[in-house]
Amino acid sequence: MSRHPFLISIPHGGIRVPAEVSEMVCLTKSELVFYSDPATRALYRFRERVSAFLDTDISRMIVDLNRAPYHLPPKHPDGVIKQKTVFGTPVYRNGSIPDIRIVHQLLMEHYFPYHAAVDQYLDPGQIAFALDCHSMLPHGPPGHRDAGRERPLICLGNNGDLQGEPRPGSLSTCPSAWIQALATAFREEFGAKGEVAINRPFSGGFITNAHFWHKGIPWIQVEVNRDLYERGEADSALSVIDQEKLNFTGERIWNALCSFWDGLETSGDCIDETIQ
Repeated sequence: MSRHPFLISIPHGGIRVPAEVSEMVCLTKSELVFYSDPATRALYRFRERVSAFLDTDISRMIVDLNRAPYHLPPKHPDGVIKQKTVFGTPVYRNGSIPDIRIVHQLLMEHYFPYHAAVDQYLDPGQIAFALDCHSMLPHGPPGHRDAGRERPLICLGNNGDLQGEPRPGSLSTCPSAWIQALATAFREEFGAKGEVAINRPFSGGFITNAHFWHKGIPWIQVEVNRDLYERGEADSALSVIDQEKLNFTGERIWNALCSFWDGLETSGDCIDETIQ
């Protein structure tokens, strides 16, 4: 079976805490799972179906690969090195943060190699489309613009407006026709179960924006609502992975991606710009 010319990036699926900070971290294993994108490394299990696939086992609570490397605490408590979770829970004992020597080590060992690998994979002769793949909480957490509000089933981001068009003064990471077509494919695959939104509540992060700027290959950030594959509880922190739902959802995601790409190949829309 031929592989699709996609790069799949899964930056938030890991839960491992590197040894250099293991004695400092006060989050429990269950908290590390909850504050990751739970099971996304299995949800987007497309390694054998795409030209390039990249993930990590490191917890985003220790090194967030989807943040700028200069977004450091205390000025940026939710930056590349976290000081607290989205619910305000301290990551490190006594509210401390790693010293600059450890921060440098974490970035050199885990952050920069990931981005170097993304850059290496983005060969225009092999990759025509890149996806940064995530999951999201069913409701916006405190402090977010959508705090307390129900989130869509799927959110697609290209740093544009709600139709995927470029916003004034910014550059979108793929043509609006692409993100609209992908949204249509997700709506057809998931039916009337929930909303498929564009750039709401997330429009993309550091990975999509930085690497589009660098190489010009189209990127879309994909956010999947955790309700699709977790057994729900009133408190989402107590939800657990439903393996059957996880597998089913993963196949539906892949079906949507294939339907989208087949449509572009049929129409020839923009593909020649990225595959030479």
